[in-house]
Amino acid sequence: MNTKITIAGVEFKNPVMTASGTFGSGMEYAEFVDLNRLGAVVTKGVANVPWEGNPTPRVAETYGGMLNAIGLQNPGIDVFIERDIPFLKQFDTKIIVNVCGRTAADYVEVVEKLGDSPVDMLEINVSCPNVKHGGIAFGQDPKCLFDITKEIKAKAKQPVIMKLSPNVTDIAEMARAAEAAGSDAVSLINTITGMKIDIHRRTFALANKTGGLSGPAIKPVAVRMVYQVANAVKIPIIGMGGIANAEDAIEFLLAGASCVAVGAMNFVNPYTTVEIADGIEAYMRQYGIESLTEIIGGLK
Repeated sequence: MNTKITIAGVEFKNPVMTASGTFGSGMEYAEFVDLNRLGAVVTKGVANVPWEGNPTPRVAETYGGMLNAIGLQNPGIDVFIERDIPFLKQFDTKIIVNVCGRTAADYVEVVEKLGDSPVDMLEINVSCPNVKHGGIAFGQDPKCLFDITKEIKAKAKQPVIMKLSPNVTDIAEMARAAEAAGSDAVSLINTITGMKIDIHRRTFALANKTGGLSGPAIKPVAVRMVYQVANAVKIPIIGMGGIANAEDAIEFLLAGASCVAVGAMNFVNPYTTVEIADGIEAYMRQYGIESLTEIIGGLK
């Protein structure tokens, strides 16, 4: 039984990885989860300089999920290269670094600094607000997405995954823009913008007013968007959004994703990723499936 999958020349032992921002760089989880069992660890977003993130409160529980407005707090690329990459290199798993920035130059600086580092792929978080274009996210305008993808691809030494925002009118159009600019793969979906109000204090539950909704509540939207993108582009897709168990993961694979990433459920059950990897193998045995590639896009 073959659970391996290859994306842009990078071979993963299985299709299960972590979603950025929910797993740190694996340090917090290593005592619970055997990182060697994962296809890849996708790190928390890293920027060219340290980011403090948003004021608190910045997390709120919601029905079927959670809202977060952490604001991509991170120690910056220099600390990341010195501390996090050596930690992850101890394990037999692929390393995907999530990159964030406020301008195209910010992204490029991080990508160039990672050029000679032993990481396998770069995932570009285009849900960041583009400060030079009035705060609209890089991933909300197809031309903007095309331009940033092209600029990053010109400098990147590792394959590039563009992480798409669902907060758009047409996700397929965005995926086509990323593909046209040379992206090696796309990942989706990032969080959906939401809000919660504290009725007793009559104020916002998050200091930022709005936050990103993740968790099981968003899964049907994510599956639909992955299916749309799979029918719009030829590059591989990493699917995510509310994956809680193997059944959820297999839905994404059938919809056209080559790999899946587990996010919010890491907070609920730190063993979720490994349980999903085991569950996919059990499903393959149950239906006599020899290779994972038989499942991908296998929706009838």
